[in-house]
Formats: sequence, C-alpha cells, structure tokens
Amino acid sequence: MIRTLPNSRTYAISFKLYILLYFVFLFAPLLVTCVLAFNDSQFPSLPWKGFTLDWFTADLPNRVGIFHDQINLDSIAVSFRVAFFVTLLSVVVGTCGAFLFEQEEFRFKQLLYFLMLAPLVIPGVILGISVLLFSNTLGTYFEQHWNLDIALFRPSFWLVVLGQFSFIATLVTLVVSARLKKFDRTLEEAAMNLGANRFEAIWHVTLKYLRPAIIGAGAVAFLMSFENFNTTLFLVGSEATLPINLYLQVRDGSTPVINAISFLLIMGTSLIALANLYFSRKVE
Repeated sequence: MIRTLPNSRTYAISFKLYILLYFVFLFAPLLVTCVLAFNDSQFPSLPWKGFTLDWFTADLPNRVGIFHDQINLDSIAVSFRVAFFVTLLSVVVGTCGAFLFEQEEFRFKQLLYFLMLAPLVIPGVILGISVLLFSNTLGTYFEQHWNLDIALFRPSFWLVVLGQFSFIATLVTLVVSARLKKFDRTLEEAAMNLGANRFEAIWHVTLKYLRPAIIGAGAVAFLMSFENFNTTLFLVGSEATLPINLYLQVRDGSTPVINAISFLLIMGTSLIALANLYFSRKVE
C-alpha cells in the first residue's frame, strides 16, 4: 500500500472493517472472561444470571472466592516466586550474553550464537521433557555412584526455574543486544579518558544507556515465566504454578473462580505493561 496515493471509498471501509474485526478477534474472548468473573452462576460459562462479587470475596460452603481460595492463592505465590528468580537470572545472564556477542569476532562465536537461539525454536514440550530426562539421568548417576540424593535433579521448584531460565534468558539477550548495537563506544572511551576504569565506564555509561532495554526485557521475562505451561508441566513438583493449577481445575471441572483469576491476571498484566512503557520512556 502506497500511502501517498488516493484510496477508494470501498478500500477505506474494508480497511477499517478489517482493523475492527482483528481487534474483536483478539479481545472478545478476554472481555467475555472478565464479564463472567462477575456472573452469579456455579458454572464458568453463559448464560448470565446476574452480577455478583462472590467469586472474589465469598467464603461460603458452596462458593469460595479467589481471596479465600488457599489452593489458588498458593499457586499464585509459587508462580510469583518462580517468575522472580527466572527474571533475576535471565536479566543478569542475558545482559552478560549481550555483551559477549557484541565483542569482536572470537572463536566459535557463531556456534555459540546458534546454541543460544536453539531453546527459542524448540517446542516447549520437547524442552521440558529434555530438561526432565537430563536431570533424572544426573540424579540417578549421583545416587548410584555417590549415594547422593540431590533434590535439584527431581521435579521441583528449582528445576522449574532452571527449565524456564534456559529459554527466557535467550530472549533477554536478544532484546538487550538490539539496543547495545546502537551504543556509541566512544562514550565509554571518553569516560575512561576522564579517569573511569573499565567497570565504572560500563556501570555509569553503558548500563545506563541499556536501562530501558533491561527493564523491558525483565518485564517480558517475568510475564513469560508467570504464564509458562508447556515446559513447566514436565518439571513441576509438589508446588504447582498457577497455569498448572488452572489446567487441573479446568480438566476436572471448576467454578467461575477461574474467570475471577483470569480477570485479575488480565488487569495485572495490563498494569505491568503500562508501567513498563511509562518507565521505559521516562529513562530514554
């Protein structure tokens, strides 16, 4: 489409209709889910039977809201903990990886870059199974040869963290690298000429320039970790994350408390995205 050329009325209407249908397709399911979170019904679906806040606040024998549902609250807490550690590890390692790949050519650089990208193109199910088999193999070896029972090699909280970290760190590296490519290296040289050492130049100049990318990558890493299902499904132990817990509830049948959780997640995710956009622009 050449924007400078005049468009027919039919084209203009079709284009606007396309945009409308596109956003309806994207947001209609989310809107329906949010509305059903306030439906006075025992089932998480239509028909509409009236407005209620019970699925948020109720603590009754036959109706328990999310704020009193200890199982779901525990799974939310687990997801937050997993996302925190995954984000922390991914930002640190991903930023270091970005610095590594922006150095001058070194031996095996292209091979390392390919290996770094591999977890992004491998299906999450395969990645989860691979991490599980690898950890089980190590656990069996240490138990048989050294009589050591290492909890890390069994499905557990930390194995979930490591499994998610294995591909989320790659995303952080790509985001930070994209901004680092635009960095003017002479700024570091100027700082060092003024008396700063290498570490001080990176800390006060380079990382300050990379701050918007690091904040954005951290926010994306947190959200990706919080909602991850495919990889986590094979690595989770006794502490189930929220996506795993919701899957089990949907499979076995549940109440509209699922819609209430979804409503809170949609609102929370939107606020995080807006805050990330605001602070990223502020530090530009």
